[in-house]
Amino acid sequence: MRSCVIYTSESSRRLLAFIGVIFLVLGVSSLAGAAGSRVGDVAPDSLLKHDTLAVRVSRDGLAGVIAYMQARPDLFSGEKPHGERLLTRQQRQQIWLAWQVFLDHMASLDAIQQRHAGYRDYPDAAQTAAFNISYAAFLAKYRYALDFIAIAENDPDFDILLNEPVPELGMASQGYVKLRFHYLNVLPGLDFARLEALYTLRQGDEDFALDSAMREDAKRIWSAGKGEGPVATARNGVDMLGNALFQAYFPVQQGVSEWMGDVKVLRSGNSLISPQQIDRLSQLLQPGDILLERREWYLSNIGLPGFWSHAALYVGTAEQHIQYFDDEEVRAWVKEAGMKNGDFESLLTQRYPQAYADSLQPDHGRLPRVIEAISEGVVFTTVEHTADADSLVVLRPRVSKPVRARAIQRAFHYSGRPYDFNFDFRTDDSLVCTELIYKAYEPVNGMGGAAAAVDRCAGQTGYPGECNCPSV
Repeated sequence: MRSCVIYTSESSRRLLAFIGVIFLVLGVSSLAGAAGSRVGDVAPDSLLKHDTLAVRVSRDGLAGVIAYMQARPDLFSGEKPHGERLLTRQQRQQIWLAWQVFLDHMASLDAIQQRHAGYRDYPDAAQTAAFNISYAAFLAKYRYALDFIAIAENDPDFDILLNEPVPELGMASQGYVKLRFHYLNVLPGLDFARLEALYTLRQGDEDFALDSAMREDAKRIWSAGKGEGPVATARNGVDMLGNALFQAYFPVQQGVSEWMGDVKVLRSGNSLISPQQIDRLSQLLQPGDILLERREWYLSNIGLPGFWSHAALYVGTAEQHIQYFDDEEVRAWVKEAGMKNGDFESLLTQRYPQAYADSLQPDHGRLPRVIEAISEGVVFTTVEHTADADSLVVLRPRVSKPVRARAIQRAFHYSGRPYDFNFDFRTDDSLVCTELIYKAYEPVNGMGGAAAAVDRCAGQTGYPGECNCPSV
């Protein structure tokens, strides 16, 4: 299946410049792996030759990632930004892809280093080469980890963006914390000093293919150690302590938020919008409509700006999708997204099977037709449940049907993720209600969206009469 992520030509050229080498690394690593991981299983010369090449390729790959980061100040700022910035989905994907490529190369080098760490088990003639390869892999990892951290530390957003899990890319949570903890630590420095002494005692090996690269990496590491290295190491310890304190505080914050969202201090069980009005509303809604809601007398309203305290997205039923999205433009977009038959429903079922199954589960005999982020997470609910409010407005974005279909597809993508009790729009691993709508309708790759309308209405201060957005 083709990826639906499309980059600009400039971005594509820069990304492909270092992404392509992954496949070469995998090929080289597979050759080495096929030869065996134990010295006694293989001809040492063959294994050493393959792994020398693999170190060079992965080192070049890491250098390519750093060069890409330096060439994209719009993504990786060269200096600390003034105030917070909200990255687009496409920008986050480009950052994640660079991060993923970086981690792939680091993993390849780590495997090579460990494979040859027992160089003394090799025949005498091969011990020096095995040590050199293991040390070259260590140097490349250490040097480019410091380079990556030096750039990433310029922007506090990366401490959030690179630590959140990205299931679609197979990346686990807390990846950047682990990288920073490992390399901004005295232990790698001690290993570097020990291995560098051994390499110097052996008087290096000018005939070794990686010798010049090793000298360059060692020089860069020495330079980092004389400059910001000790300061960054100390700062890392403080950051780790702060992260631990936040992890201890967050469950308390989450529990209080859930309680406030469930507690109504007056008119418990009664809403101003009647069941008859909800039935009438259900007949008017179209897939992609945005619902803004307010429930009076809930403690969770305290401190929230604006009149509207909740937002949800109307996705409709499978039957509505088939009828509403029976459109040539939608079929063309679905094909571009990787579904050859151009069927929007097939795109949802094959790409998000669990979310699709959840969207078909009846609730009190009624099919879910809405997706929203509530305290239980991003879930599918019925119109009867979400419209059980005191005030309600429906926004109908003036966008094409492909944009509406893409918004629903994105909402399915986020289904099942937890509620963001930290209210941080910069992360995707958990979402708040308006964040779900914002990211579903976020413009990307030349396709418009409805983000501006959501900003004006969901984020306004004042009362519903001041909202000039198109509504039903």
